[in-house]
Amino acid sequence: MISKLFTVFALFSATTGIYAQAPAATAPLPGKGLAQHDFLYAGESHDRNIYIVRGGKIVWSYSDPAGKGEISDAVMLSNGNILFAHQFGLTEITPEKKVVWNYEPPAGHEVHTAVPIGKERVLYIQNGDPALLRVVNTVTGATEKEIVLKTKLPPSTHGQFRHARLTSQGTLLVAHMDLNKVVEYDSNGNELWSFPGNGVWGVSPLKNGNVLITDREGVREITRRGDAVWSWSPADAAGYKFSNLQLAWRLPNGNTVINNWENSWNVKPQDLVGTLQAIEVTQGKQVVWALASWAEPANLGPATTFQFLDEAAAPEDVHFGEFK
Repeated sequence: MISKLFTVFALFSATTGIYAQAPAATAPLPGKGLAQHDFLYAGESHDRNIYIVRGGKIVWSYSDPAGKGEISDAVMLSNGNILFAHQFGLTEITPEKKVVWNYEPPAGHEVHTAVPIGKERVLYIQNGDPALLRVVNTVTGATEKEIVLKTKLPPSTHGQFRHARLTSQGTLLVAHMDLNKVVEYDSNGNELWSFPGNGVWGVSPLKNGNVLITDREGVREITRRGDAVWSWSPADAAGYKFSNLQLAWRLPNGNTVINNWENSWNVKPQDLVGTLQAIEVTQGKQVVWALASWAEPANLGPATTFQFLDEAAAPEDVHFGEFK
């Protein structure tokens, strides 16, 4: 086991409440590195960079050095366009990096999540006072739905929301980070279901109807009855270094991938050695893949979001109530 190769000490993050298992020495990580999966990758950092990795190599990249903010969410559509939220805006670009749609929120507001609905609509949440859930038509520019969302401290914009995801039933799961809960809404803004969490950052609906929730404690699979049928925390992977868990994905093979973000404003490059960007575990919590790609020519930077491309998918093939 890789944990036996490490001399381990615990680091506690006052910001996240997560214990990081920091190795005193490095060792080969399990899995195939960049070749484990094909994926799209982006992260909150000084630079607004997006990467597509296929066959173990970066085959496409995008950089926005002159822009503002940090990339919090990104998704590649079936036509190859990429929609991403970058704190102070939303942008859709073609594979040739041409901007086909862009939105900039007013001063004092932020956007950290972007969900495509078909080829002509985008759902996003605009942090602010008030915080707004919107569906916009990217062709006409019209706002077709607007719902005010509750927040704990309306003037405290940055900490309100990060990620939201549509379910197969056409409802929306929202991670209310400042209210410490996940809430499911219908397209009229009615609350259908909720579950508590500690600084909830990520939420992912599963095909079995359950929900994957990522917060400061780790990852839990929750039923609609509120039962935790599976959980994982950094303590289940002793010997690996974590800082800020953000999102989790359930792969077709039943494994779960959890990403880990490192605050690049507060660390030096040498501090990143050994810090994971992602970990893949089985239902029995066995580690089958750990990613730490911090060196050129494949320095991916901090990990905020992945989109796994191993199987063909059309992420825009979803609906929110009547919007398709």
